[in-house]
This record gives sequence, structure tokens and C-alpha cells, in this order.
Amino acid sequence: MATQPIIDRPHKSAIPRRLAWLSVILLVIAALLVAAAGPAYRTDMLGLGEAFSLLRYATYSVVAAAAVGLITLLASALKRRFGPGFTAVLVIVAAAAILYVPWQHWQRAQAVPAIHDITTDMDNPPAFEAVSSAREAAPNEVDYPGEDTARQQRAAYPEVQPLPLDAPTSTVLAAVQAEMQEAGWQIVDVSQDRIEATATTRWFGFKDDVVVRLGEEDGATRVDMRSASRLGKSDVGTNAARVDSFLKALKARLAQS
Repeated sequence: MATQPIIDRPHKSAIPRRLAWLSVILLVIAALLVAAAGPAYRTDMLGLGEAFSLLRYATYSVVAAAAVGLITLLASALKRRFGPGFTAVLVIVAAAAILYVPWQHWQRAQAVPAIHDITTDMDNPPAFEAVSSAREAAPNEVDYPGEDTARQQRAAYPEVQPLPLDAPTSTVLAAVQAEMQEAGWQIVDVSQDRIEATATTRWFGFKDDVVVRLGEEDGATRVDMRSASRLGKSDVGTNAARVDSFLKALKARLAQS
């Protein structure tokens, strides 16, 4: 009588270990997609929509990794396999940390107005001149958007105000230039009372244009600043934060000189 061939089947105790490996692989895939999205767009390998698709797929992978990690944790508890269970805990924690970034970004986007052009002088905003051609080639406008943007800025960012400094214009101009260089911005044009520069984000390489204008007011040097994104309807508060932090740093630099 012929005997039936024996088919090897994975032992049930090996299931938690394999699930743990699957969760790790999904997490690694997500991390690689996130890491690749920005550089791929910055180097023109992908369009912005395709790069954002990578981030969306990364989110799916992270959620899948967390789900598999949770299953692994339950299976490890039932089989008393502490090694895979510990791996599952690490995957779940890492997945939560990765998901926290886009969640925080989304929360911030809901809390601020959908504007991308911020200035300390909404009645007479500093104009972009040297960077105007670059802005004309970009989706966002060169000119200040107008009263609707100003109204939303006043409500959302009341701290963005002109900065009066008790120092000569030439001294303030030198400090502005030094502060821009320290921030890593590309200075495009410098005149006696204004500087234009471009700030580039590290990950995606988004470009925001900045102009600082100096004038005299009540015996002091008044510093006005404008920061505007070339791309995107909402900057999620980036330009307001840039103006506020730059003017504070400028004031501190002059106080130390």
C-alpha cells in the first residue's frame, strides 16, 4: 500500500514570528516611501502629485504595519512567544510616531487660514522685484493677494508686526543680511534699504520668497518683512512663523552687537 507524501506545514508557534517579520517589512517600506518622496520631487524625478502619492502609500503601509503588529501581539500572547511580541510593540510604537507627523500637520492645517503670503505691512506690503520673474513662473501670484488675505492674517497671526529698532539703517541692513545667511537663505538682491532672498525647505525643496524693507519712523529704523510661498494655497503657518522668528532673531542679534 502506497503511503501519502508528507507535506511540511509551518508549526503554529512560528506564526507570531512570521507576522512580526511582516510588520517590520511593512514599516520599512513605509519609511522608504516617506524618505524618497521629498528628494524625488526636489530632483524632478516625480511630479508633486506623484510625490504626494508616495506619502499616501506610505500612510497605508504604516497603518498595515500597525495592524499586523497588533495581530502579532495577540498571537504572541496566546502562544507565549515574547520575542515576536516585543517586536510587535516596537512596530506599533514606531508606526504611531510616523503617523503623528501627518496628523499634527493636518491639525495645524485645520487651525490656520488657507493663506500663503504674510507681511508686517498689509497696507503697503514690501514688493517682490528681484524674484518677480521666478514667481511669475510659479503658480502663486507676485503681487500681494489683497484685503481678504490681510483680514485672515490679522485674525490668525496678530503677533506679526513691524519691528522698530534703535539703530542706523546701515547697521540693521548688515544684521538682516547676516541673519539671512545664517538661516541658509539664498540672497537674491541687496540695496540700501531692502533685501530679497529665497528660503528653500529641506525635504521637498519648496521655495518661499522673502523681502525685508527698511525705513525711518519716529527716529527709529522700521523693519517690514514679507514671506510668500510660490506653491500651494495654504502654507500651514510656515510664513508667519518665519517672519516672527526672523524678526526676533534680528532683534536679538542687534542687542548683542
